[in-house]
Amino acid sequence: MGMTGGQLDGEPMLDMNMTPLIDVLLVLLIMFIITIPIATHSVDIDLPQGDPPPSELDIDPVKNKLVLTAQDQILWNATPISQGQLVTTLAETTGMSPEPELQFEPEALASYEISAQVLRIIKQSGVTKFGFVGNEKYRQFGTGGPAAGGQQ
Repeated sequence: MGMTGGQLDGEPMLDMNMTPLIDVLLVLLIMFIITIPIATHSVDIDLPQGDPPPSELDIDPVKNKLVLTAQDQILWNATPISQGQLVTTLAETTGMSPEPELQFEPEALASYEISAQVLRIIKQSGVTKFGFVGNEKYRQFGTGGPAAGGQQ
């Protein structure tokens, strides 16, 4: 470890062991290098914030109806929209106070996959007032259904 054995003639040792001193200096150098902030060559500029573009969709402050047609078209209050527009529209409605109710009505022949995607978008948006409407037209109670010869 850098230590020298004693000499038999009794003379004092004149050489100082430099290894521990160098070790401590290297540790201090590494600590200083780590704590120095990295110089960046960027300039922070506050850009002006514009108003968001006005929504082309009619958002009712009380309730909005979302219909999925048999042709897999999404309708927001009878206006066709894409899934991307649905995300932004739902974000607008969840920010309203009070939050309007969202009514979802998939048609009987609508795609199950598209319906599941729309429901996932609704869930991820954080909508709290949500309901299914129009379910009564898919099943008539008391008629027995198609197996009993009744109408559906």
